[in-house]
Amino acid sequence: MKGVFVVLDGVADDSLQIFKGQSPLEHAQTPFLDRLARASRIDSCTVVKEGVAPESSGAILSLLGYDSQSVARGPLEALGAGIRASRGDLVLRTNFSTIEDITSLRLLDRRAGRTLSTRDAKTLAHAINSHVKLPHPFTFYPTVQHRGIVVFKGGFSDNISNVDPHYGSGSVSGTGEVVPLSHSLDDDSESKVAANLVNMFVRRSFEILDVHPLNIARAKKGLFSANFLLCRDPGSEIPRLPKLKGSWMSLTYMPLEVGISRAAKMDVHTFAYPPLHGIDVYENLYSGLAQAVKEATRALSSHANHYDYFFVHFKETDVPGHDNKPLDKVKMIEFIDQRFFAFLTPFVEKWGVRVVVTADHTTSCRLKTHTAAPVPVLFYNPSSLQTHNGRFTESCASQGKLYRGPSLLDKTLLS
Repeated sequence: MKGVFVVLDGVADDSLQIFKGQSPLEHAQTPFLDRLARASRIDSCTVVKEGVAPESSGAILSLLGYDSQSVARGPLEALGAGIRASRGDLVLRTNFSTIEDITSLRLLDRRAGRTLSTRDAKTLAHAINSHVKLPHPFTFYPTVQHRGIVVFKGGFSDNISNVDPHYGSGSVSGTGEVVPLSHSLDDDSESKVAANLVNMFVRRSFEILDVHPLNIARAKKGLFSANFLLCRDPGSEIPRLPKLKGSWMSLTYMPLEVGISRAAKMDVHTFAYPPLHGIDVYENLYSGLAQAVKEATRALSSHANHYDYFFVHFKETDVPGHDNKPLDKVKMIEFIDQRFFAFLTPFVEKWGVRVVVTADHTTSCRLKTHTAAPVPVLFYNPSSLQTHNGRFTESCASQGKLYRGPSLLDKTLLS
């Protein structure tokens, strides 16, 4: 084994009043990560390019050394979820969300309140697939929590805009309350057909979802109705990426990161995310994080002799930023320190291998979205050990070298 690349999704944040001006990373008690940091370089990185608040797909691609827009997110998530799609099929990532009505398209919640159980998502998906009639065959697949994928079978252009006010052109760029319908981004008739098809799908799905007994029952309980599907990041090509240097194992579990890993020809160690049974998504997130840490440490222990590099990704630290829950963000950071870095730090010291720890983007609790702020980078190099009191935090990182995302691995782990 030569190196471990760890991405803590959205872990970087702003200084927060609740922590007297500290960020969640600064406020968290992380003795094992601190031990690694004291022997490492602490730098920063603009993940895609300066001034861009990246969405997760472009951010992970960039950090692995690829063009952030080289592969569309829809097909990547389908690949990661084990959904078969052929070249020409139009594939989009979706969110169960809540709108006021189909006329105003005013967005009330983009994640259906994070209270949609796995069973309920499957029930609504069955209703969509059974009752929505379109000129072209399609299948809607629920994946994890509020997430889903829709596949339109045929030969379509993917040069169309998102049905999502917050995401566009690979970045998190908007906070609008009105959902835009899709439109073609060129004059090609196939693009116009694809945009019209997506719009027809979201409108007819709303007609089914808005009056579904499950959503009527949710509304009576004071929960957001999962009555609309935001659709974004369309793609119609099978995702393929050049192989990275060396042999890689990916320790990932969300559809996007699994899809990127498979497209990059990594071997993937994954697991099925725990189902959400009730309406407490954070109970589900902590359960998922515990399993993710357990699987990652197990795979590293078992396969250290078989691969040059390991890619480890933890999703959960991103969610509290979107929900403005800084205390949960700190709790997750400390959990990862106690369960993962407590294992990883002595493990890599014994093996004498390189380690990079970073985030794919900053997720601001204050703004409840991704921002363009640089993320901290920890680079542990056993042949060039450091001695200092710095930590893996935004403020320490700002005093170091500034990397560019697409070159990060080449200049650290793979150099």
